[in-house]
Amino acid sequence: MLRTYILLGFTFLFFHLHTTGDISKYINMRYSYLSFSAIFIFAFLTIVQFRIANRKENGHHCHDETCCHHHEEDQPKWKKALNYFVFIFPIASALFLPIATLDSEIVKAKGFRIPGFETESADPFGQRQFLRPDTSIYYGKEGYKDLMRKELAVFAKQSRLVLNDNNYLKAMETIYQFPGQFSDKEIEFDGFVYHDKTTNSQQLFVLRFGIIHCVADSGVFGLLTEFPENPHLKNDEWIHVKGKLSTIYFQPFNVTIPYVQVKEWHTIKAPEEPYVFRGYD
Repeated sequence: MLRTYILLGFTFLFFHLHTTGDISKYINMRYSYLSFSAIFIFAFLTIVQFRIANRKENGHHCHDETCCHHHEEDQPKWKKALNYFVFIFPIASALFLPIATLDSEIVKAKGFRIPGFETESADPFGQRQFLRPDTSIYYGKEGYKDLMRKELAVFAKQSRLVLNDNNYLKAMETIYQFPGQFSDKEIEFDGFVYHDKTTNSQQLFVLRFGIIHCVADSGVFGLLTEFPENPHLKNDEWIHVKGKLSTIYFQPFNVTIPYVQVKEWHTIKAPEEPYVFRGYD
């Protein structure tokens, strides 16, 4: 009967994540239909397992007792308990432990760097992305070039870039791919503040955590910003910035990167949905 309760637990877990909206903390909502369908799959398996367990309890499962219990008797109790624990733990942790929102402490713990401008890792799937979204690992070389040319055609023709939840990751990836195409273009966007030890008092990074497919390939994406004077902002404060895009030689990493010369800014409340997701047309 315990298997029935475990399956029921998974059914309730996925139902709970969707009704509360917490599912967006784990996956790109473009794929939410997959996890939503899991509710019905687990519900069906729960019913099936309940019927099997009920038949066993009523003595209709087997006439040969040795046959029925042979496997269970051979398996040590500790091993059975461990098997059940593996399934029970994710249900209990997801339901009873608070969901942590990614913030600047994650950036600090992982170490701030600018991948893509340095030697690539042998395993690009195993790294958290920083600053520049990079979806090239999901495409062939020509396919990725075609995608970027398509995105460039969309954003380059805009007189002013206004980044929102829907276009944030697309725009960031395009800006980093073609920084010269956006020189002197006006931009405005929201993000949280991150002070790196390599920046001066008038510079800081404005970032948002983004999910490309699921939380495993999430990263922190945004731009270096430079203010006319020290804005006296703390890590994780959310701000809205307006300014002009340009490029700067970033000495700590020996690379040229896009950045924003800030003209206007103000603090804002953290959005209800702090993460942004990569959309695909």
